[in-house]
Amino acid sequence: MAVYTDVSDEDIARFLAEYDIGEVVSFKGIAEGVENTNFLLQTTTAPFILTLYEKRVNPDDLPFYLGLMDHLSAKGLNCPTPIHGKDGIALRELCGRPAAITSFLQGMSPRRIQPHHCAGLGAALAELHNAGLEFDMHLPNALSVAGWRSLFESCQDHADDEVPGLGDMIRDELDFLDANWPHELPKGVIHADLFPDNVFFFPGKEEVSGLIDFYFACNDLLCYDVAICMNAWCFEPDNSFNVTKAKNMLSHYSKVRPISDAEKAALPILARGASLRFLLTRLYDWVNTPKDALVTPKNPREYINKLRFHQRVDNASAYGLDRA
Repeated sequence: MAVYTDVSDEDIARFLAEYDIGEVVSFKGIAEGVENTNFLLQTTTAPFILTLYEKRVNPDDLPFYLGLMDHLSAKGLNCPTPIHGKDGIALRELCGRPAAITSFLQGMSPRRIQPHHCAGLGAALAELHNAGLEFDMHLPNALSVAGWRSLFESCQDHADDEVPGLGDMIRDELDFLDANWPHELPKGVIHADLFPDNVFFFPGKEEVSGLIDFYFACNDLLCYDVAICMNAWCFEPDNSFNVTKAKNMLSHYSKVRPISDAEKAALPILARGASLRFLLTRLYDWVNTPKDALVTPKNPREYINKLRFHQRVDNASAYGLDRA
């Protein structure tokens, strides 16, 4: 459950008085998510999402996230739109936490990912990348290649407890990625966490109805975001790679924002980096999350298998793309 801060009826009534969105009809906690406290808020005018930002979110980064959602919404991307108070301010405080209200998006995350979902995702991701090019705020990616070694050092003593030999495997991969990371590819705003639970569809439709949860968004290589999505969407539950799903995702992405030859050539390395990033954060959470915590950490083994797959790939044809 992802409700860490209790909000009383009186708290929410006082908070809503700062907005012009009607009176509260109901609000209930949302179990999905692991970082923040979220409520589905129904007022007399519409449904909204109320988010209280918890300790893992740097308050200094919140203007970037909310400003990005404002920008993308203005560009026509269907994502949560921050609701500004009567004073024009979107970021406020509730129960001692930074807080904001955003619009409610219709649709649902796919329970079983099909190739047509991957096609819709690819197009939506490219639209996000294109729309973000004119966003004038900048936030470096703290979870990119420069930050992975220190993250590993914080949990390396327990790596072999999870999988024998995992520590050496990660050290070797860090050395490889430090030496081979392609820094000169096109950059821009990336979502960096576009897993299936952050993408909405209407049942039976290929087109994405909405993208949510921009609280890992940052500036980095655009094709690194593609690699993150390929890892999250194109593997089956048995850890096999589904090249049809990848081809659908990449081809529909390219129709909106063409993937350059340099990006195609770098994609196997970017996919290895994306696998290592989530392996490391899952390993860190697996080791450090208390047993009685409200959130169950995700097992890092899934991304060990994905990393091993990408280590055997030497060109983008394995992902359904033509060679660079």
